[in-house]
Amino acid sequence: MEDKNRDFLSGRIKDLANRAYQNGFVTHTDFLSVSEIATFHQILLSEKVSSNSTQYCGTEYLLYGGYDEAERAMVCFLPDYMDKESFLSQEQDQQSVLCCIKVSPLNAKFSDELSHRDYLGSLMNLGIERDQIGDILTGEDKAYVFTTMDVSEIICRELVRIKHTSVRAEIVNQRECDIRPKFEEISGSVASERTDAIVAFVYHLSRAEAQRLIESESVFIDGRTAFSGGYDLKAGARVSVRGHGKFIYEGPSGTTRKGRLFVSVKLFI
Repeated sequence: MEDKNRDFLSGRIKDLANRAYQNGFVTHTDFLSVSEIATFHQILLSEKVSSNSTQYCGTEYLLYGGYDEAERAMVCFLPDYMDKESFLSQEQDQQSVLCCIKVSPLNAKFSDELSHRDYLGSLMNLGIERDQIGDILTGEDKAYVFTTMDVSEIICRELVRIKHTSVRAEIVNQRECDIRPKFEEISGSVASERTDAIVAFVYHLSRAEAQRLIESESVFIDGRTAFSGGYDLKAGARVSVRGHGKFIYEGPSGTTRKGRLFVSVKLFI
C-alpha cells in the first residue's frame, strides 16, 4: 500500500510540476500529512534532487501550509515569472491557494472548552476530506483553520456548532492569525542519535522504557510508526510519542569531551 501511495504521489507531483512549467500558472497538491511530506522528500532523493534545491522537473517549488513550520502543507509549483517571495507576498494579500478561516463562539461566556479534536471532528462531519484541511491552531476563545479554497465557503456556511457551542466561521487574512504552536527548547547530551536514546532524553525515561514504547508501536517518526529503536533520527524529524507528546529533533551541535553528542529539540507544549 505504501508503494502504491508513493507511486501515486510521484506521478501527481510530476504532473503538477509540468503543468506549472508549460502553462505558466501556480499548481499545487492538497494538504499533505507529515508522512506524505516525508515521502515527497524521499521521491526527490531517489531522483537525485539535491536537498538544497528548490526545483523539481525544472520548476520552482515550495512547501506551503499558511505559516512557517506548518505541520500539514501543500507542495506548490510556481511559473517561471514568480519566485517564492513574490508568491508568499501575493498569498498574504489575496489568498488563492489556501484559505485561513477564523472560528469563534457566538457567546464566549457560555462556550465549551474546545480542543483540536473537537474542531477537526466537526469539520469532518461536514463531509470534508482530511486532505482539504491543513493545520488547526487553537486558542482559548478561537481557532484558525487552514483549508483548500474549494471548501472554504462550505465551512463558513455550514460550520455553526461544535459540541454544544454555537460558532461563527469567517474567512480572514492570514496576517490576522495570531496563534502559533508553542515550543520549549531542550538541549543536552546523548550517546547517539538512535531513536530510543533521543526519546529517553526528551521525556526523562530510561533506554529500556523508551524501547518498550517503540515495541508497543507508540512512537511515530514523520507520521510513520517507528519499529526500531536503533534508527538514527535526522535533523528536522517530527517525533510523536503516544501519551507523552511530540517534538522536532534539531540535530547535533557538537560533542562533549567524553564523545557524547550535544543535541537539541523543540518540544511542543
